[in-house]
Amino acid sequence: MKAIEVRPVRTKSERNTFLRFPWRIYKDDPLWVPPLLSDRAETTDPSRGVFFQRGGEAEFFIAWRGEEPAGTICAAEDKWTNDRRGRRECMFGFFDCVDDADVAAALFKTVVQWARSRNLAKLFGPFNLDYEDSYGVLIEGRDRPPALLCGHTPPYYQRFFEKGPFQFYKARGDNLAFEIDFTDDSPDRQKLHLLADRLRQRGWIHVRGADFSHWQEEADRVYGIINEALKHLDDFIGWNREALHDTVKTFVRIADPELILFAEIDGKPVGWFPGVPNFYHALQAVNGARYPWDMLRLAILVRRKITALTIKSVLVLPEYWQTGVAVLMFDEMIQRARRKGYIRGDLSLTSEDNPYTPDLAHRLGAQIYKRYRTYRLDLE
Repeated sequence: MKAIEVRPVRTKSERNTFLRFPWRIYKDDPLWVPPLLSDRAETTDPSRGVFFQRGGEAEFFIAWRGEEPAGTICAAEDKWTNDRRGRRECMFGFFDCVDDADVAAALFKTVVQWARSRNLAKLFGPFNLDYEDSYGVLIEGRDRPPALLCGHTPPYYQRFFEKGPFQFYKARGDNLAFEIDFTDDSPDRQKLHLLADRLRQRGWIHVRGADFSHWQEEADRVYGIINEALKHLDDFIGWNREALHDTVKTFVRIADPELILFAEIDGKPVGWFPGVPNFYHALQAVNGARYPWDMLRLAILVRRKITALTIKSVLVLPEYWQTGVAVLMFDEMIQRARRKGYIRGDLSLTSEDNPYTPDLAHRLGAQIYKRYRTYRLDLE
């Protein structure tokens, strides 16, 4: 068998190989949702990617068996996050690999050497240069396609991390994806609606949709909520303002502002609950939009009726957790989604360590349908 050689990406041809490698792994997987090739190219471009614009450094590698690519990985130093948290972690991501433990070990060894050469103490991932994009390894739920921003990985990836020569350990509680049926009229759902109506009648919590004509100001309101709402979580990585603005800008392109909900009390934003059409079926149809004419097909498909909504965050300032803000936002989302023809919703992702959101999701009748895991590896 030919020897494995891991080399950094240097040429245009190697970059194209890196960007398109996932199609080799998932070509026969009907549930895989190809990434938009243009987005993948921008994310990994030091002159355009948000990660690099905030001072991050990264290098991309391909594992070769002779002339054939067998795997990819990225090693990165997120200086902004490390400085903010007083840590020396090496983020890794863009991990894709054939079912060969030797290839995976060679990729991990390369990232370990890269991290040690920069005096970094731990590996942490996988993330694709963004802690919210393609988070972790899929542990449960391969019977359904993923939702927006969520990954889909082969079952053997878990074995590489947990049983290979590099003994990674579980970084934190698994992140969970829930599914909720908007058409459910069970007694529990009716109780939720009655409770929300009582809160509406009191009139002190106001729920509104987003104003996309002033999306930057809306993004600043989200920034004022998100880090405070999540700082209680172990190992929480705070959001960078520029990265958050970039994410909100994406929502503006694809979302219905009436389903991007803000909760306010006395004019103060205290909660955020964004629902976005889950158009991943369109991405499957255009296979990552690898050719110019695919973007036209994508635009046509996205305009067609989508019946699934993905809800990417349930944020409430801690001092308002027991006030009914989240209940009112959930009920408002369900009512608005139903009026617009949405049948089901995805709630992703929330940590199983979160003392609030998973319990609330269960009370609403939502069911866990996917589980993702991130890993660390000590280098000292």
